[in-house]
Amino acid sequence: MMKSLLYLVHRLPYPPNKGDKITSYNMLKYLQRHFTIYLATFVDDDNDWQYIENVNKYCKESCILKLNPNVAKLFSLKGFFSQEALSIHYYQNAQMQQWVDETIDSKNIDSVLIFSGPMAQYVSKKLPDATKTVLDLEDVDSDKWRQYAKKLAWPMSWIYRRESKYLLSFEAAMAREFDTTVLVSKAEADFFKELVPDVRQKVVYRTQGVDSKFFDPELEYENFYQAKEKVFVFVGVMDYWPNVDAAIWFGESIFPKIHQRFPDARFYIVGLNPSDEVKKLQSIDGVVVTGSVDDIRPYLAHAAAAILPLRTARGIQNKVLEAMSMERPVIATTNAMQGIKICHGFEPRVANDEQSLIDAVIEVLEAPEEDCRAGRTCILENYNWDSNLKEIEKLL
Repeated sequence: MMKSLLYLVHRLPYPPNKGDKITSYNMLKYLQRHFTIYLATFVDDDNDWQYIENVNKYCKESCILKLNPNVAKLFSLKGFFSQEALSIHYYQNAQMQQWVDETIDSKNIDSVLIFSGPMAQYVSKKLPDATKTVLDLEDVDSDKWRQYAKKLAWPMSWIYRRESKYLLSFEAAMAREFDTTVLVSKAEADFFKELVPDVRQKVVYRTQGVDSKFFDPELEYENFYQAKEKVFVFVGVMDYWPNVDAAIWFGESIFPKIHQRFPDARFYIVGLNPSDEVKKLQSIDGVVVTGSVDDIRPYLAHAAAAILPLRTARGIQNKVLEAMSMERPVIATTNAMQGIKICHGFEPRVANDEQSLIDAVIEVLEAPEEDCRAGRTCILENYNWDSNLKEIEKLL
């Protein structure tokens, strides 16, 4: 008889079309082979209701509730009065708490996996000592708020610094309470240990995975680009602030200088929910904003290179791994490359300022087609979901 697992995720783990959902879905798919799963999660995008059965087929029981982002933001303001992180109140829900409490009381839960820190509030101080507990923070979310604060003016800078402080306090408290806290890379785990040294013995790291059969350069992909275009593609959810910041920086400050010298160069921004600021970039010659696409692989497969000019980042960027799996050259900042293994023969162009990024793009434009098989080899050897998630299974 399989053991029972209570799995709490902040966002419906399907479809796997953004970073956190790629991970939470693959965890669900893998762990259902080893546990009877009771899932609690939120739907924060009405378009995702069509995928409920894609999730429920992996679960014994589930509690899937609507989360209205605008309403949740209002509720999060309670954090100002309770000396808590706003993120905690953003994800508070009495109906979910009742379901979690009843599940713990009636289902003899053997193990608990939390994906995303704020979801830990639902089980804190409610579990028997014998229950195995794993908190997967993925990355140090509190530090992202600190990084955001450095980029913004008051009052948002003050709000984000406050959020960083109180969210770190919550992350630390949960790390003390849970058996194990997991982060997405050794660098991220080491960073958390520095921030919360008294839990360092309980902090471990896992490795991300890539569906290399899906991201396979040998498959046939329709080419949406024009014949002469040399495309540098940036893939990501385009209402996520670090992606918006990266797209605007490269699109406004860097790409026009490249396009002036190479008129056939193009900067394609491919991904869900482009913000108004991102949409405005289309007024720049050579910049194309696609919005949501059915499949990002054709845009990677036929690109001259994947461009990742992230100035703010934590954890591991799936967009780097996917480009490696598709055997595309990678141009990225140090922030975008953090946590990626150094593999023999894989040589991304790492650049952190405007001139270095211009030089890297020009180098790709002037060079013959590169042999990027080493990137895919690195993926096949190090980023297999089943191999890497065995460690989570053992912890549970």
